[in-house]
Amino acid sequence: MKGDFPMSNHEELNTLPPKTCTIERLVTMPEDVNKVIEGRKTATRRNGRYADVGEIMVLNDKKFIVNRVYSQSLGELTDEHARQEGYETVEEYKQSILSIHPGMPWLPQMRVWVHEFSPVTD
Repeated sequence: MKGDFPMSNHEELNTLPPKTCTIERLVTMPEDVNKVIEGRKTATRRNGRYADVGEIMVLNDKKFIVNRVYSQSLGELTDEHARQEGYETVEEYKQSILSIHPGMPWLPQMRVWVHEFSPVTD
């Protein structure tokens, strides 16, 4: 599948378009912040690119490093991807997204930016 192959930082920076927002806006909802801190959320999908590989996100004084950034279509989502987001199934994740964004269509061909991250160990 396109976008599921890891790239080195150099390759990613050369192929990714410019960021459309800042890393501070990547994870903002309190429920999602808690999921990240508890280790139940290890990725965020956004309609724009919010971070570069290697950037540090700080949530409640805890640091998380962005490990991968890639494009993915909603139709490619699996339950495993939903678990990265802190949900059990794609349907559960979909319903959560649609409740946050009323009127948004959920189209299989619609592309999002996946930002995968992990805790920084000091």
